[in-house]
Amino acid sequence: MDSITLSSTGLGFPIHPSSSRRSSPAAAGAVVLSLRHTHPPPLKVSSSIPTTTKKATAAALAASTSGGGGDEVEVKKKKKGSGTTARGRRLLRVREEKRKREFDRLHNYPAWAKVLEDACKDDAELRSLLGDSIGNPELMRQRVEDRVRKKGRDFQKSKTGSVLAFKVSFRDFNPLDSYIWFELYGAPSDRDVDLVGSVFQAWYVMGRLGAFNSSNLQLSNASMDFNPLYDEDKGATAMPSSFHDISNVEFQDNWGRVWVDLGTSDFFAVDVLLNCLTVLSSEYLGIQQVVFGGRRMGDWEEGMTNSEYGYNAYRLRVYLVKGLGEMNASGYAKLE
Repeated sequence: MDSITLSSTGLGFPIHPSSSRRSSPAAAGAVVLSLRHTHPPPLKVSSSIPTTTKKATAAALAASTSGGGGDEVEVKKKKKGSGTTARGRRLLRVREEKRKREFDRLHNYPAWAKVLEDACKDDAELRSLLGDSIGNPELMRQRVEDRVRKKGRDFQKSKTGSVLAFKVSFRDFNPLDSYIWFELYGAPSDRDVDLVGSVFQAWYVMGRLGAFNSSNLQLSNASMDFNPLYDEDKGATAMPSSFHDISNVEFQDNWGRVWVDLGTSDFFAVDVLLNCLTVLSSEYLGIQQVVFGGRRMGDWEEGMTNSEYGYNAYRLRVYLVKGLGEMNASGYAKLE
């Protein structure tokens, strides 16, 4: 029988099976102890596997564990396309436009537009005027210019006249054929043109109906402390007076004029007109001066009727009084 090599220190010695029976107890114990401390040599794993082989193995392992999930993700990406729907693109465009408007508002927004927006917080009239134009400077400018042209420059003041009294002068004034000139502090708005034109229309209608008749002023010097007496017969037989003719009220920049023919109206008709213009100037529309007579005042250009160069006119509605006739070609009221 072959011998068995036992070792506890790495140095073996042969032991024959037959000799183990004849060995002493001490020798047997040494053999048992030697068997207990014997360990198998460690296994050495070679690390010489190529790197490319390792990577290929890892990739194969990952593919096997994913169960084909990579192909599914790729299919989903192909289905998704650009990644947005039509609605999503619209929302994206809206957000981009909003961002651009906000950028323009912060960096390129006009300062005057910001002032108007701030003023809207405390001014209901301005807020209603601008309306949905807030945020659009060009539309805001257009609406404000229309408002200024129609109603004047002041948004809040109710009294827009002048505290200074206007100057009155006469230049060869002929009551039967003369112009009455008036100079304003600025170019009139449509509202100002209506105001001045209404004054001259009322003045003319009263004169046409015989209001400026000094021969029948029974109550002008009467006392109101007692019930005054009025003589109807005297009033009916008094010589009548009549305002004969008047033209449209014309404007060029800050100058205005109206041609008049007072006819048989008495001269105190001029006092009545000046009283009206005085209140008009102090309460609503400032007037610098009024000139009776003269052929040309200021920079007035005869024949210029283009609104782009500052021309405006108020056509007197003389047809309100029955029998006053119609306007002729020159714009004057042709009386019957």
